[in-house]
Amino acid sequence: MIRVGVAGATGRMGQQVLAEIAAAPDLELAWAAGRQLPHDLSADVVIDFSTPDGFATLLEWVEGPLVSGVTGITPPDAPRMPLLHAPNFSLGVAVLARLVREAAAALPEWDVEVVELHHNQKRDAPSGTALRLVEGLGPRVDGRTGPRVPGEIGMHAVRGGDIVGEHRVYLCGPGERLELAHVATHRGLFAAGAVAGARWLLGRTPGRYTIDDVVRGS
Repeated sequence: MIRVGVAGATGRMGQQVLAEIAAAPDLELAWAAGRQLPHDLSADVVIDFSTPDGFATLLEWVEGPLVSGVTGITPPDAPRMPLLHAPNFSLGVAVLARLVREAAAALPEWDVEVVELHHNQKRDAPSGTALRLVEGLGPRVDGRTGPRVPGEIGMHAVRGGDIVGEHRVYLCGPGERLELAHVATHRGLFAAGAVAGARWLLGRTPGRYTIDDVVRGS
């Protein structure tokens, strides 16, 4: 039985993770915490959907594998534990990121614009997933209209209602454009991905891992 600790358990994603653990025959809840972490953080693996401050505390005190979906942070490149960080645990988003890189490389002169939509309680903008989709492709411009300098990437955030998550990348050239998109319809898919990542992370050496590593099974 794998004992799992859950940080950020009172949030939307934390509740979904708890449901995944309860339904899994090979998992057992070691502890669940909201804003206040327990004194005893022992678990086979910890899944974190808390806050940047909560993530920083876990980095300092957790001894074993740590899976985190906290956005708006920069994880360390050489953590002392196996660390799987992903702003989005969707397998479809992992594939989308790969397609965006391939398309941008094939169409280097085209303009790139990103529009992301989330529920009205999301704190960070642009989303961590949007940033990941265009990582390394060029300097970003957040929410600015007007003329673009060649190579700039426009980032636009929409917040409203209970939108789970939508990401659309537009590559615009003369007389045509290419649209690549991912739409999430249920928050449970992210929790399932985080739990799958937790299983995969067990037994790994200390270091930083991504959802791409999980998808590849490396």
